[in-house]
Amino acid sequence: MRFWLVLMAVPELDQLIELAQYAEECGFHGVTYADHLIMPTKIETPYPYSQDGKIFWPIDAPWPDPWVTLSILGSHTRTLHLATNIYLAALRDPFTVARLVATTSAFSSGRVVCGVSAGWIREEYDAAGIDFASRGRRLDELLGICRKLWNGDILTHDGEFFRFDSVILRPAPAAPVPIWVGGKAKPALRRAALNDGWLGLPATVDDNLALMATMQEIRRQHGLPVETFRPCVSLCEPLTPTAIERLEAGGAQDMVVMPWIPNPWEVESFVPEGGDLSRLSVKKESMRRFADRIIHARS
Repeated sequence: MRFWLVLMAVPELDQLIELAQYAEECGFHGVTYADHLIMPTKIETPYPYSQDGKIFWPIDAPWPDPWVTLSILGSHTRTLHLATNIYLAALRDPFTVARLVATTSAFSSGRVVCGVSAGWIREEYDAAGIDFASRGRRLDELLGICRKLWNGDILTHDGEFFRFDSVILRPAPAAPVPIWVGGKAKPALRRAALNDGWLGLPATVDDNLALMATMQEIRRQHGLPVETFRPCVSLCEPLTPTAIERLEAGGAQDMVVMPWIPNPWEVESFVPEGGDLSRLSVKKESMRRFADRIIHARS
């Protein structure tokens, strides 16, 4: 299992570089960073992943551009992979998306994964002047354009949302850019299955296995290889050796984790007792404990 350190909800931006460097030192495969173009101060759209429909982060939390952030982290690391989890690409145009991703790839020797989702905040789309109802189709068309632009060839396109004639994007990415899709609604699962991977939400082993099986079947139906598909799971039960083995047997080789965030299902906390989570030293100690107990224990 390859473990990705989630850097979402870290308001201490001055800690990010050192956290990424320490993640590389501890043996994490990569880091992920989240995205919102803007944050509406009045949100009536229910948050789909909480019981009360409320968001769990402060309304004034910082949301720096994820590709600029990952590019900076890539410049301070050597082997650490860099992924958006997730990027609201449909809120942008394909040229902006393709150039940001390609530039980050070029400066990191191809260590990037483009993780995307259609998003859930209608008010964010309204503020950007982009239709919320058609965001899924817009995202699909945009991703298809990006893949072609990343080839570095001259491109003409005439689609539902975007039309242009004879353009070229350089630099091309340093390596092919995998596209992973987040979410668990049916459209999101289908979009993930038809791309390169999946970014899962917290779920049990059984639920993860069922969702992965659904996406694998979609790939078979479309003549796509199952063995190249990369589900990146998130777990909401104890991270035991058995749980990892079952997930790996079901096709998951990647998992996102945030060791310094206490959770109710772990049998052992990675956070030092009484530790102040805002402190860099507490985050690093939690990462080291996770690496010793989980990553290196399986080596």
